[in-house]
Amino acid sequence: MRSILIILFCFIAVFSTAQRRILVCQQPGTQCFKTIQEAINSVPDSSALPYEIYIMSGTYHEQLLIAKNNILITGELRDKVIVTSSIARDSFRCSHPDDWGVATINIKGNDVYLRNLTVKNTFGFDFTEERTIPCANDTAGHLKKLTRTGHQMAVRLMKGTRFSAVNCTFSSFGGDTMSPWDVENGVFYFNECRFEGGVDLFCPRGFSFAENCEFHAYNGPAIIWHDGSKNPNSISVLKNCKFNGYEGFSLGRYHRDAQMLLVDCQFSAQMKDAPVYHVQKSTDVQWGHRIYYKNCHRATGDYGWMADNAPEELMAKYGSTTKFMINTGWMPERKLINE
Repeated sequence: MRSILIILFCFIAVFSTAQRRILVCQQPGTQCFKTIQEAINSVPDSSALPYEIYIMSGTYHEQLLIAKNNILITGELRDKVIVTSSIARDSFRCSHPDDWGVATINIKGNDVYLRNLTVKNTFGFDFTEERTIPCANDTAGHLKKLTRTGHQMAVRLMKGTRFSAVNCTFSSFGGDTMSPWDVENGVFYFNECRFEGGVDLFCPRGFSFAENCEFHAYNGPAIIWHDGSKNPNSISVLKNCKFNGYEGFSLGRYHRDAQMLLVDCQFSAQMKDAPVYHVQKSTDVQWGHRIYYKNCHRATGDYGWMADNAPEELMAKYGSTTKFMINTGWMPERKLINE
């Protein structure tokens, strides 16, 4: 917690002295940008100093495209600043070559920070009935079936590193709610956030550290997922996090090389007696089954697979915020102080 306070203090100090704050609001007659995307577009394509986009309370029906570096997006109040769109990945990919634009917030940049806001993809919540649509990019009949539980991303990071979210809610009904997907260079940090969705609703690639967060599964065979296939040291750390969901929800799975470390986590009674498992696919697992626990407990009794098995050297390297940042080379508070 102390590390986060230092980070936020440094952000505030930099922005207050440099006066690099851009205001977004919905109040008529106020001098501000009326959409978040307009504010993002006003930022230089490449800036050595960070810009803050400050969003006043309101619901913003937007899909954000962030292809710039050094941006902090801050909401006035977490539950009062809502960024929302409704889109199914299955539908989107029928007319697009990749995932750029598939989520409510789409990122292709480094040093992007979110704070005090709610991000929703409401496709699954708005869903009325299954249907089949024409799909030019589908190789099997050029048709695609849309379902309520398909992939629906609130955040999709395609290429970028040093992404962080503090005191945010990320919500969808389907899979891949939070998808920071830079497996080669990605370093991601989350604190005091809530994640809601379906299968693989939290699915970072590369290095990730989430602490004091809540996870809720509406459906699907797994909450957490990790891809560390490009670097044997890549890891997804979850510390002091809470997991809940529908009766019989499963904790996690992976189908690429993964390494997960769960420390001081709490699981509700609804969790199924099913350890994090490997989905058998053609991709080989080069470095073995690396799912580790330290002081994790279930509300009505622990399962055997939750027993402490985290290696001491792994805890020493990644078991705390400071250790994680030192060993990944990402110390945002130092970066800002040096500026």
